[in-house]
Amino acid sequence: MGNRNVNTTLQGALILSVAAFIAKLLSAVYRVPFQNMVGNTGFYVYQQVYPLYGIGMTFALSGLPVFISKLIAEAPDLPTQQAVARQVYHWVWALALVMFGGLMLGAAAIARGMGDPQLAPLIQMVAWMFLLMPELSVGRGYHQGRFQMLPTARSQVVEQLVRVVVILIAAGWATTHDWSVYRMGTWALSGGAIAAVAALLVLPRWRQRSVSPSGHRRIPHLGRRLLIEGGTLCLLTAMMVLLQLIDSFTVKNGLVAGGMSDLAAKSLKGVYDRAQPLVQLGLVVAVAFATSLLPALSEAEHQQHPKTFKRLTTTMMRIALVIASAATAGLISLMPWIDHLLFGNTAGVGMLGVYMLSIILATLIQTYNSVLQSQNSYRLTVVALMAGLLVKCIGNHWAVVNFGAGGASWLTVLSLAAMFAVIWYGSAVELRLGIWSRDFIRKLAGCTILMVAGVRVTVVLMDYWWPVFTAGRLAAGLGLLIAIPVGVAIFFSLALSWQLLTVREWLAIPHAETVLRLWQKLSQHGGK
Repeated sequence: MGNRNVNTTLQGALILSVAAFIAKLLSAVYRVPFQNMVGNTGFYVYQQVYPLYGIGMTFALSGLPVFISKLIAEAPDLPTQQAVARQVYHWVWALALVMFGGLMLGAAAIARGMGDPQLAPLIQMVAWMFLLMPELSVGRGYHQGRFQMLPTARSQVVEQLVRVVVILIAAGWATTHDWSVYRMGTWALSGGAIAAVAALLVLPRWRQRSVSPSGHRRIPHLGRRLLIEGGTLCLLTAMMVLLQLIDSFTVKNGLVAGGMSDLAAKSLKGVYDRAQPLVQLGLVVAVAFATSLLPALSEAEHQQHPKTFKRLTTTMMRIALVIASAATAGLISLMPWIDHLLFGNTAGVGMLGVYMLSIILATLIQTYNSVLQSQNSYRLTVVALMAGLLVKCIGNHWAVVNFGAGGASWLTVLSLAAMFAVIWYGSAVELRLGIWSRDFIRKLAGCTILMVAGVRVTVVLMDYWWPVFTAGRLAAGLGLLIAIPVGVAIFFSLALSWQLLTVREWLAIPHAETVLRLWQKLSQHGGK
């Protein structure tokens, strides 16, 4: 019976992980065609207000459902689970109404704070999504808590699909009918509320019609737990979105204060925002691989197997760092071509390259946070988050005024570095030793440097022999089709040769067994 429960939990965690990966992938990818249709200024308008939606989406999609599922799983029977769900539902409704009212009534003030009063209707459009948050977050959390992961997974994917379709239709219609960028942005952001309705339609009802009297009793301290534990989870999940929100208030205003015209500042903020889909893709891949070990980690902690927990923690952190380092170095070294292929020009290559450094830091923070969550430890990561946000709040405007939009990129990296430093110095020594051994860091640095050198040599050779690769977007795409496999081959062949990861660590990565077998065959042939 115990094994069956463990298998059900692991299978459910896998379903949810796949759904979350698809949802995040869709959320990252749609921005490229969207920017291509609406241009830099249209992208600026959307991205200025997006963090407000992103916070709501974090609440309804991941932060609150995870916490609510934990409360439901702790309840001993169905009537108590119903009582918990109903009580949480009332608390979340109170939160939703405060947020809805705040955005509706404060839209004009928020828009002025962002330096663009015309953003007010977009902010009010985002507010409607919060009214659907209680039903979505409690419904998802209830089903997850009862180990029914498919309803949540289905609703997550449907929500993102519908939202992306609405956004792209709004962008296409606005382009062909000569709408203003603000009208386009308002309709694009309506996708959040429409998608939430679609997600609700595929999410089974969580309320039972006949509930026993015990289903109406009040659970003590639930509001306090929702505020402290649930709020902490939501804030940590929304880490990158909160940094973007600070950018919405400081980058465009800082550029204007630095002497740039209003229109030029909007366009440059749109170029700066190109970093978001690229960072999100890097994070999705690195964190997805690393957190595939989370169920096993939680099980080891629950069953009090400290050696297994330490080994899995080390494996998870190393995998996260390896993949994030490779992705970051690859994106930086190929940024001119990536920028040209995706967005049609190479504007802002320097500041986008700097922003890519945040992939490594954000991956490490999120992976560390996952480890600490499995131990029910929240305080350290909250302190870290507050320290990082404080650095960004204090320094961002000054950095933009003095160094342009590139200053905001550096402040994002610095704020993430501050968060990581707090977590690093505040966490247990065992968490550091396995990951930060000199041997491992030296090998990782060697693999990364040689990969970048190999990619740059490939790029130079292609530019010399086939100058067509520097011409149009299609040519840039063809160049990337050659350069990316070269970089991947160099990095992973060096990683395998130098035994960057142990065999057990390699096997923890999904489908790595096939790569190891192929490498073994190649090594045997090479040795003959």
